[in-house]
Amino acid sequence: MVSKKKKTFLRLLLRLSVKFTLVVLILTSMQVLLFRFINPPFTVTMLRDWFQKKETTSPIEHLELWHPLKDISPHIRKAVLAGEDQRFLTHHGFDFHEIIHAVKGMISEKGIRGASTITMQVARTVFLWHERNLIRKAAEAYYSILIEIFWSKPRILEVYLNTVDWGWGAVGIEEASRKYFGVSASIISPYQAALLAAVLPSPYKWSPAEPNEYVLKRQERILRDMERMPLVM
Repeated sequence: MVSKKKKTFLRLLLRLSVKFTLVVLILTSMQVLLFRFINPPFTVTMLRDWFQKKETTSPIEHLELWHPLKDISPHIRKAVLAGEDQRFLTHHGFDFHEIIHAVKGMISEKGIRGASTITMQVARTVFLWHERNLIRKAAEAYYSILIEIFWSKPRILEVYLNTVDWGWGAVGIEEASRKYFGVSASIISPYQAALLAAVLPSPYKWSPAEPNEYVLKRQERILRDMERMPLVM
């Protein structure tokens, strides 16, 4: 009798789990599909910082300067690919070449090396929180798959450039261009673009306004690599 009740409970639990999983799949898919056509009004990080009083500016105000990809300088488009994700157009959300290098670096104790693609960065910036834990990483991988399924590569890059945090209140390429160089993102120069891309790994540690020696070396490398980067349209 006990065994029969236990089996009934397990079947019920299984059905509920399947239904819950389907609901999550449908809702998250609709969420990602919506942002294929509509620009996100804010990111999860902006909303969290605003609620925690870390940011006084309304989350919606940050993204009012949204630029379509065609209106963003080709130099910054190439610069972020050169600095952040050189295989962006050929991978499907995960750069296994960089992941392998990151694992080898950890094994050889050379330090932690980033392996996040632009798609993965969009996933955590737009849809997720920034705390580092396994649940967040799993959610990041899941959203990256959805983004690659529902969005085009140009759309992914457009959302990335308009939502990436360039430090100290500069969210998105237009705010960053105006803040650090006093120009629009549409006319930013190769030199300026490479400098902005050079600080992206740590925008609150490094500054395009006062680049240190390491940032300038990264800028030089990015400028060289920009010559062979494709122009995403």
